[in-house]
Amino acid sequence: MADMYVEDSGGEFERCPTGVHLARCYRIIDLGTQKTEYMGQEKFQHKISLGWEVHAVDDNGHKLFMKDGRPFAIFKNYTLSWSEKANLRLDLQAWRGRPFTPDEMRRFNVKSVLGAWCMINCIEREGRTGKTYVNVGGISPVPSLVKQQGLPKAINANEFFVISEPDMALFETFSQNLKTKIQASPEWQKAASKPTQTADDSAFDDDIPF
Repeated sequence: MADMYVEDSGGEFERCPTGVHLARCYRIIDLGTQKTEYMGQEKFQHKISLGWEVHAVDDNGHKLFMKDGRPFAIFKNYTLSWSEKANLRLDLQAWRGRPFTPDEMRRFNVKSVLGAWCMINCIEREGRTGKTYVNVGGISPVPSLVKQQGLPKAINANEFFVISEPDMALFETFSQNLKTKIQASPEWQKAASKPTQTADDSAFDDDIPF
């Protein structure tokens, strides 16, 4: 399976409970280049989406699940950028609890966080249209005490999707909105016009332990 590196140069879900919860990254999706707008300025940036299964508990320590018994899920889109102030780099650094070394900063395999546990701060925010959402407000390492008590069993299968080597079986499980977003990217359109090729794993560095 292909890797996803960052270099120096979504379906409908029930709303996740607010608060700080134990979570596991189970999904990394390559969205390709997307148009964004901020303060009236349009930009085209390569985006990825990270998704976590959230093992939420209430104030009394009772476990919280969606109506169908699955853990809640929460997602955050990032620009695939490794600049000093990039949200991806800041969140990953906060997640592991220490800064990246110069060697790690040159090239980091985003895929190395797939399956990794963290504490995630889910906060309620109002969107531009006035609708209220629960977003990822911060990420931090799992405290040693929580690890000693034992991490819960993972529920969702790990999902990794990269446009350059697409897993079409996985793609077909995405919501129509997510499919449309990916298919609109120039990377998807370029890949769709070429014969399927096998990635050369020798072109990538070894994974950097997260």
